[in-house]
Amino acid sequence: MNTLFLAWQTPRPTRAWFPIGRLDAEDHHFVFRYTGGAIKAQEEAGFSALIAFPDLNRRYEADELFPLFKNRILDPNRKDFAEYLGWLDMDPLRADPVEILGLTGGERETDSLEVFPKLEKRADGSICSRFFLHGLRHVSSEAQIRAKRLMPGEKLQVAIEVNNPATGFAIQLQTSDGHLIGWAPRYLIEDLRQGLIEPSAITAEVRRINELGAPFARRVLIELRCGLPASFQPMTSSDYTVLTP
Repeated sequence: MNTLFLAWQTPRPTRAWFPIGRLDAEDHHFVFRYTGGAIKAQEEAGFSALIAFPDLNRRYEADELFPLFKNRILDPNRKDFAEYLGWLDMDPLRADPVEILGLTGGERETDSLEVFPKLEKRADGSICSRFFLHGLRHVSSEAQIRAKRLMPGEKLQVAIEVNNPATGFAIQLQTSDGHLIGWAPRYLIEDLRQGLIEPSAITAEVRRINELGAPFARRVLIELRCGLPASFQPMTSSDYTVLTP
């Protein structure tokens, strides 16, 4: 089963961020349910149920991907779809819509929603996450030049930032020679803070570099691995707990 979470962000200036729903996909069957984060967003930021899913306490089921999610994926019939999958480092014969959403985030300019994958703890106690580097356009010109010299397999340094103006806590990614080239996605922050208790337990490396034609948001694909304390399970707080079975 593949699981994604849906997040909602408030308008400026606060830009507060809440996980509000969970999508489970298995054997061409899809289930969407709201999570505790939706109640929190409602109480703290005035969130209202989405038009596509108007009842916070209902379990929504379908035999095809709900339009709210499907419309966030590039149309497979487009001529540049194969190139798009190449940017994602995905096999065209095996590419799954849910996996595509988990990697791209499904963000659109017309709303304040974002999709991200559920982190699963492995048998060795670690998590592994692939994502595109965030914020490359916001770093210094020197760092952008350095980012152009990144190579697949290159190791990156991971550091926690405690006073990021947009998110408060943030996870920085730096080159070995000290250039801040961007950040990890927001959904990783809380779980990585647990892993950063033991610095040697977290590693990051460049998996793929997309150059000509690729937008900033799809330029650098990162793979991050992080060991977590034995007693800690990622994404299990009340914000991620479904409101209905």
